Amino acid sequence: MRRVSVVTVRKRLAIVFLCIALYFVVMLGKLAYVQLISSPEIVAKAEELWSRDIPFQPERGNILDRNGEVLVENEVAPSLLIVPRQIEDVDFAVDQLSRIIDIDEEKLREHLTNIVSVEAIHPEGRKLNKEQVDAIRTLNLPGLYLAEDSKRFYPYDEKLAHVLGFTGIDNQGLMGLEASYDEILSGEAGALSFFSDAKGHRLEEMSNRYTPPKDGNHLSLTIDADIQAIVERELDQAVAEYNPDGALAMVMDPKSGEILSMATRPNFHPNEYQSVEPEVYNRNLPVFSTYEPGSTFKIITLSAALQEGLIDLDEDDFHDHGHVEVGGARLRCWQSGGHGSQTYLEVVQNSCNPGFVNLGQKLGEEKLFTYIDQFGFGEKTGIDLEGESTGILFDEEQVGPVELATTAFGQGVSVTPIQQVTAVAAAINGGYLYEPYVVKGVVDPITGEMVEEREPNLRERIISTETSEEVKRALEHVVAKGTGRGAYVHGYRVGGKTGTAQKVGPDGRYLENDHIVSFIGFAPADDPELLVYVAVDNPKDVLQFGGVVASPIGGRIIGDSLRHLDVPTREGGLEKDFQWPDMPTVEVPNLVGETVNDLQQYLANITIEVEGEGDVVISQAPSSGTVVESGSTIRVFLGDEETQ
Repeated sequence: MRRVSVVTVRKRLAIVFLCIALYFVVMLGKLAYVQLISSPEIVAKAEELWSRDIPFQPERGNILDRNGEVLVENEVAPSLLIVPRQIEDVDFAVDQLSRIIDIDEEKLREHLTNIVSVEAIHPEGRKLNKEQVDAIRTLNLPGLYLAEDSKRFYPYDEKLAHVLGFTGIDNQGLMGLEASYDEILSGEAGALSFFSDAKGHRLEEMSNRYTPPKDGNHLSLTIDADIQAIVERELDQAVAEYNPDGALAMVMDPKSGEILSMATRPNFHPNEYQSVEPEVYNRNLPVFSTYEPGSTFKIITLSAALQEGLIDLDEDDFHDHGHVEVGGARLRCWQSGGHGSQTYLEVVQNSCNPGFVNLGQKLGEEKLFTYIDQFGFGEKTGIDLEGESTGILFDEEQVGPVELATTAFGQGVSVTPIQQVTAVAAAINGGYLYEPYVVKGVVDPITGEMVEEREPNLRERIISTETSEEVKRALEHVVAKGTGRGAYVHGYRVGGKTGTAQKVGPDGRYLENDHIVSFIGFAPADDPELLVYVAVDNPKDVLQFGGVVASPIGGRIIGDSLRHLDVPTREGGLEKDFQWPDMPTVEVPNLVGETVNDLQQYLANITIEVEGEGDVVISQAPSSGTVVESGSTIRVFLGDEETQ
């Protein structure tokens, strides 16, 4: 029998004990690592397995007008979430919920029995109204949760819809400013987390955790809500009166490029965009549509000719025979027989096509098209709205005598309304071409302070102050004595230009009795604060001329907007030339203090509408001294003599 020495035994025991000690050291090290280093990660993974998150959507930022008026805000609209494993009686839950939300019972049953931790009922359970929310809370069924959510609310309904755009069911911006500024408006989501066991039962001994959402920032616009209301009113009236194929209007501050109003017809409500055709909501006509501008484009030709010193408005003459022959084509004036001998101021005033052909020929191809380029035609203006078009100009190799002539009076080229407004703003503001914009800045929703603010962006100076003054003078004559008389506003100096452009059909030929009639005007003419553009597409049952349809609309927008802004009236303006069917003006008399019987003597020139009870006039509207058209209605309010 082999004998083992004591020394060997001791060595072996030492090795065994050493291995055991090493094992415990490793185990203690591992335990220390798990407890001290890996603990947060392991706990987080465990909590992830145990936790169930009920999302809390952030408040989407409001959209405000330039004065802080809310154009878009949010209203509470919770959404229903299900934890299927907590549903105790599926049949009862299906029966009760199907009475509250509009959903097929079989589809609801699939939601309630789905093998997931949290189930969203989409879309029937999204954006619930108050009655639905109250009914679900009354059920008090385990497994049903109402997640905080909201939907967009539009205090002004469909007004400014094409600019504002709309959001989807997940509050993501889909069109308009809602889409292009979605990252600023959307914010960051939060959640309410609770813990449950492997069977989905809630662990009551563990407290919930709430991560608050971070609300989105507000967006401040250059839009004036009151001016927008004026524009919307006028377009609604135009649609009712003329049943056009479409219509649009804009108001700009010509000294900065800020858009004060923008509207399109046909229109839609942002919360009901799915009820209209896509071409209605995805075409913001002031930036999207392109068409031949007609006579409003003559402002560019006039500006170029004056800047080049080619004419003197008062001293130089042009004789209009009613047509002009160019390159074998006969280009006619709108007035049969022509205007005869006239100064160039009268050429502008009368919107004489042959006269502007003459200006285009004086300028020549290179100079005219250089100015057209400098005024921003043929390229995007850079406005911060989606869907802007570039328009279409002649290629250089296509320009011959006829193309030069027709371009000079606004035919054969295609431009956008925003290009026209931006260019004319430069023509009347001293020659400065500004980039148009509608977003003024970003506002912190908590402090209300502007955290980002945009300044006007001057792109280029095109004409001199002296040239701009002459352009304004000529255009003031158009409104007082020429084709734009419908836009004349008593007490203010208004300048502008009408346009009547034929539309091109699918075969490339001009359509008969199908025109886009327009007016672009500004006021006060000596120091413009507003620039207004109106276009009506194919108005029905009316003479399709800009001076007949568009200029009166533009005049009402200008007048009401100036009064809204408290712009003082002007002295020294031109008197209006009254022509049939224009009505002469009268000054409103002071009727306060007059008795009912005394009012009869004033009925020769005005109509009086009486309201209230009593024998004596205690107030009137408009006030005495206001200049109105003969036959206008004056509203008086009656009361007792002692209440005056």
